[in-house]
Amino acid sequence: MATQVRIPTPLRKLTNNQEVVETTAATVGAAISELQARFPGIKERLVDERGEVRRFVNVYVNEEDIRFLSNQATPLKDGDEVSIIPAIAGG
Repeated sequence: MATQVRIPTPLRKLTNNQEVVETTAATVGAAISELQARFPGIKERLVDERGEVRRFVNVYVNEEDIRFLSNQATPLKDGDEVSIIPAIAGG
């Protein structure tokens, strides 16, 4: 069993319309790198030029925000679910 990464609708064009992608990465950061290797262009949508997760992108591991865990160093194990959720602004 691997970790499942839920891809938001705006990024699915980069993942060949896959809603869920599996990874065997050990950390969130490694999962982002694995996604980039498989789907070029996705990493720049998720992290900024300093390598930090963009402010308007929320990443959760099992419904917990990685900003309150170990950020990109948050460990992943079999059966975990990573959700990438773009922030939505309104007015």
